[in-house]
Amino acid sequence: MEQAIKILIVEDNVIIADDMQSMLEEIGYEIVDTVIVYEQAEEVLKNNHVDLVLIDIILASDKTGIDLGKHIRENYNIPFIFVTSNSDRATVENAKTVKPNGYLVKPFEQQDLYTSIEIALSNFDYSTKEGGQQHPEDEDRIVSNSVLKDSIFVKKQHLYYRIQFGDIQFIKADNVYLEVNTVDKKFLVRSPLKDYLEKLPKNKFYRAHKSYIVNVDHIDAINSKDIMINNTLIPISKDFKEFIISAMNS
Repeated sequence: MEQAIKILIVEDNVIIADDMQSMLEEIGYEIVDTVIVYEQAEEVLKNNHVDLVLIDIILASDKTGIDLGKHIRENYNIPFIFVTSNSDRATVENAKTVKPNGYLVKPFEQQDLYTSIEIALSNFDYSTKEGGQQHPEDEDRIVSNSVLKDSIFVKKQHLYYRIQFGDIQFIKADNVYLEVNTVDKKFLVRSPLKDYLEKLPKNKFYRAHKSYIVNVDHIDAINSKDIMINNTLIPISKDFKEFIISAMNS
């Protein structure tokens, strides 16, 4: 299994913090710590690896969650989400100044929390360093999706596998994950489908469907609605069907 995502909770309501921790641990996240003030959060960030921070805007200190968001943006290369009861225009406009990676209004369900976290992690650009510090684990995350001239590195368990572009048969989008399929292996990575398409050779890889990228060299069969790759039926769009038929007739 991949290493659990490490989350810091900054929430001055102990009951809400405990509920959040229970929700997150049930999903499979690891809680680094739960703190109630800016200064405690600052200390945890300095001494621990944290993948994401959940921040209440109103804290039990002079400094607010927005101050903490600014500190994170200036000093760390990690996403953070505001979790707050305040959704008035002034609070939202103030929050926007520090560019949070999400804004979740209390009360919320476990699925809301999960979705906000996964989208924040998926969309965060680790290769654009906005802060002043970066942990080795952040560099690992970049490598896990890094592209060389003829191949891509994908992390599976504790190893980074180099996959030649030619060995990739198709890529399937599943929620915020991508399933990269080769002849004999499957790799699960966290990335938007469109990002992968931009990095792959344009003369081999095409968006066959909103949820699939395919390597045309591996297409075994085609009908009016699907193509077959390695005994897997993959739905195709009208545009892709016309492209394939045109290529066959040229």
